[in-house]
Amino acid sequence: MTRKTLAGKQIVIGVTGSIAAVELVKLIHELRRRGADVRVVMTAAATGIITADALAYASGHEATTRISGLVEHVTYCGDEGTADLLLIAPCTANTVSKIACGIDDTTVTTFATTALGSKTPVILVPAMHHSMYRHPALIENIRRLREWGIEVMDPRVEEGKAKMPVQEEIVLFCERAVLGRPLAGKRILITSGSCREAVDDVRILTTRSTGQMGRALALEAFRLGADVTVVHRDTFPCITNIVAGTAMDMHKAVLGHLCEQGGTDFYISAAAISDFAPNSINGKIPSGKPATLTLEPLPKLINEVIRQFHPFTIAFKIDRTPETGARAMLAQGIAMVFMNTPETMGSHDGIYTLLDARGTIKLHGTKDEIAADFFSELIRNQEQLQSPDRR
Repeated sequence: MTRKTLAGKQIVIGVTGSIAAVELVKLIHELRRRGADVRVVMTAAATGIITADALAYASGHEATTRISGLVEHVTYCGDEGTADLLLIAPCTANTVSKIACGIDDTTVTTFATTALGSKTPVILVPAMHHSMYRHPALIENIRRLREWGIEVMDPRVEEGKAKMPVQEEIVLFCERAVLGRPLAGKRILITSGSCREAVDDVRILTTRSTGQMGRALALEAFRLGADVTVVHRDTFPCITNIVAGTAMDMHKAVLGHLCEQGGTDFYISAAAISDFAPNSINGKIPSGKPATLTLEPLPKLINEVIRQFHPFTIAFKIDRTPETGARAMLAQGIAMVFMNTPETMGSHDGIYTLLDARGTIKLHGTKDEIAADFFSELIRNQEQLQSPDRR
């Protein structure tokens, strides 16, 4: 079931004359699945590509195709407007430059002018031929818009075109824009997923970790406004990805990143980092007869991170009788411990116990829900630490 991250939020989508407008029905449906109330405003050029009826069906409301005596731009995006966000998607080169130059001669630019004046959040999603996207004036206009605080998403450059980003990225940017950014200015470094240690030229030693929890934590941190970096074997949208395959790769990548960045505010050790590495054998171990592996212990990355950089550290611990070892971890400088059992690895949901100096809290649900609950607790923890009334 889709989490209602946009419940109670109204998003106005401005649609301009790019062929990418044909993708809007699916995007609107996804925003509505997440709880958003979606309203649509279209330029005349946009109505030549997708009909107002199609977007009215998708949104559940009549699309605005002209500014009438009801002053729709003020109703939604004025000082007392009901919109939480103006999303212009797709946004043509023409519309980007008009907004940057204060030109207001279409329904969508009128909405943009009003939103900028009222400080309503605005996201632009450019879509055009790549040669147009490289025009010096457009580059300068995008720079100007970003200086004004407008979010201009980077396009996907494919087949000679600057295409709209994938739907998941657009939704994440919308969530980030309307959720208050309580983690704005905070740097979060996450290790995620499994490591793979070579046994021979063919075989590996690994764990059942899929990285689902790390992904959920990374995307939730992005939604809440943080600057997020993940060290892992995969690629997550909207965040900085650093590739690491083995435990030693992860060790070097994490410490290298922290040295380069001068540390981090939060370090979340969600990866199942290898505790041992086999003495790898050149070639392939012959099949059909017993084989012996020698496993060498590996250094604990989390200990080195705490010793050198002292971030607010969150660890994961798998144990069937978890609290005994987890409480000892708090004494070692770890601020919070996620406790779970092996059954949660590879599962879409689970039950976790979150332990910190205040006690324990049970978290259960999908991993997306658990990530959201965790960050709620983390933000509450930080507020209590900063409160002048704290005892």
